[in-house]
Amino acid sequence: MTTTETGAATGTFAPRPGAAPLPRMIRAQAALETRMLLRNGEQLLLTVVIPTLLLVLFSAVDIVDTGAGKPVDFLAPGVLALAVMSTAFTGQAIATGFERRYGVLKRLAVSPLPRWALMTAKTCAVLVTEVLQTVLLTAIALALGWSPHGGPVPVVLLLVLGTAAFSGLGLLMAGTLRAEATLAAANLVFLLLLVGGGVIVPLTKFPAAAQSVLQFLPVSALSDGLRDVLRHGAGMPWTDLGILAVWAVLGLGAAAKFFRWE
Repeated sequence: MTTTETGAATGTFAPRPGAAPLPRMIRAQAALETRMLLRNGEQLLLTVVIPTLLLVLFSAVDIVDTGAGKPVDFLAPGVLALAVMSTAFTGQAIATGFERRYGVLKRLAVSPLPRWALMTAKTCAVLVTEVLQTVLLTAIALALGWSPHGGPVPVVLLLVLGTAAFSGLGLLMAGTLRAEATLAAANLVFLLLLVGGGVIVPLTKFPAAAQSVLQFLPVSALSDGLRDVLRHGAGMPWTDLGILAVWAVLGLGAAAKFFRWE
């Protein structure tokens, strides 16, 4: 074999080291993050089981006065907001906190996948999970007699801004606290916002002074905005969208600045 032939053969079969194209890396990481999210029993409890049980229980049993109309018309938008919070905030904070503790994020940070691309992949996994949650909870609510109103554009904007707001807060918590502290704090915040965020109990049931504070919480803005659109057929809920946008900017900005990878 001649030198030219040898070189051609070597060039044909030699490996080509290097990173895969960035979109392919993000898709692969997002698929992995989604599988990990859906396989985790605690995550499934937070993202699927608890919202479903709350929707069915409080729709079937007259425990809380939800005002005029069917209880499911009040509860369904609030439970959708709860589902977004459980996935984008509680679930993501806990999972990312333990990934940081076990050194997973440290190893990923030195891989060819840029850090912003890793965060993008995590966000994609959250969005995929939320789509599955929304489909499931909507089907259950419709079976319980839910009659939604309004257009899809305000609903999508509310869900996207709500996801951004809760993701920023979840990543901020996971990137600054120890994993055990993140686990306790994320679950505690979940319970407090479940009670005081207008998800199950209307904000009008609280004292006026408390209402003036609670209405600015991200879960309150998300649940109220979804309720205005889906229950009352309102147009674009600009006030609630503005509150969520502020939380999203503050949360994501603080997470980007203070997040520690080790």
